[in-house]
Amino acid sequence: MKLQEWLVNGGVEGLSLLQLEDFPDTGRGVKTLRSLKSHDVVLTVPGSLLWTADVALSDPVIGTVIRTVEPPLSVDDILAVFLLFIKSCETGYDGRRAHVELLPTSYTASIFFNDEELEICAGSSLYHLTQKLKQQIRDDYLQLLNKLITKHPDLFPLERFTQDDYIWALCTIWSRGMDFQLSDKQFRCIAPFADMLNHSLDVELCHIYDPKLNRLQILAGKEYKAGEQVFINYGPVPNNRLLRLYGFILTDNPHDSYDLVLTTHPQAPLYSQKVALLESIGLQVNSTFPLKLSDPLPLNVLQYLRIQRLSSSEISTLAVKHEAKDKISARNEAEILKALDEACENLLAGFSVSFEELETKIASGAYQKGSNAWAAAHVSIGEQKILRATLQKAKELLALVICANCGKANENNKRCGRCRKVVYCGVDCQKSHYKEHKVLCKASGE
Repeated sequence: MKLQEWLVNGGVEGLSLLQLEDFPDTGRGVKTLRSLKSHDVVLTVPGSLLWTADVALSDPVIGTVIRTVEPPLSVDDILAVFLLFIKSCETGYDGRRAHVELLPTSYTASIFFNDEELEICAGSSLYHLTQKLKQQIRDDYLQLLNKLITKHPDLFPLERFTQDDYIWALCTIWSRGMDFQLSDKQFRCIAPFADMLNHSLDVELCHIYDPKLNRLQILAGKEYKAGEQVFINYGPVPNNRLLRLYGFILTDNPHDSYDLVLTTHPQAPLYSQKVALLESIGLQVNSTFPLKLSDPLPLNVLQYLRIQRLSSSEISTLAVKHEAKDKISARNEAEILKALDEACENLLAGFSVSFEELETKIASGAYQKGSNAWAAAHVSIGEQKILRATLQKAKELLALVICANCGKANENNKRCGRCRKVVYCGVDCQKSHYKEHKVLCKASGE
């Protein structure tokens, strides 16, 4: 049974007006054979044809076996086992096997980069997460091997359930899966044919899952003419995630981010009080903050650090306010901004290839456009841009806390009346610093 026949028989609507095609920029995608207005229904896929954890668990052949695994398998592992089981079948499951046969045989996610390619973005969150992901995959496969595969060799022949096969299945799920937040859970699925649609930021978010009707729909995210490629929008995904999960990047991606991880050690002074204060404003003791060019130093980062660096005399004051939106004290603010300054400097120094060198290599063609090296370079450039912006913001804020001449953090420090960009603890420091400051000050006043 061919895929299209299975989909039509299964109740998929809209197929007759769509066609798979290879496009020069994006590769295989979906073309519309009719004009579409924004929000027109393009494709409807019934839930019975989706690849989901529930469908796998209810499968009459392997469902019971998967359900016996303790602790229960993750959604991704359930889907991976289901995919590989269908792929290994020589009879039955005709429609799903037809779908599997159309899936890519290889992927370009960052876990497939060689050491030299990955080293180009060393220092980036992509680099660290990719290394961590590789180890996690090895660990997860070993558990799957021990808990399921070796116990049921008749269902899961080892030669078709190797670690490489497992990685292929995971990449299929990551690159082709769709996620929806339902009222009671996170729902992940792969929708046959809909999984061929490519990503574009130029369209609205246009894929919806209706749990009551148990169906997935693709809507037109913009107007299309007949013959144009139809896109979906994956959402505000940064390049470090696009490359890690989907195997591509967008140049000048407006959603690029650097994930700043903040944590407080349990042995830190006043730990329990600080944790309570963090939780009172919706932050966890182990928190990850996405830094972006549009907001390189979010308020919640400052809030976290202000609480983290509280002294015993300051903590009672903040406990009454239950806030950390504003400066708590000059001492506290100076400490957190100096720490941020140092952290950003260290993070930038940790990149294996500098921002300037990467831009030069891209401009000169040293990294072939579209290659792994080229993609890794773009990710590194994006993250370094953000960290530079965060560093600059921290320096600007610090200049409004410590005296520009003597460096003291004083509650009574006053801003320069002309430029308003630096502060002084008194007239003597202002006069002493004027020779150094006057060029910047006059330029700011122009």
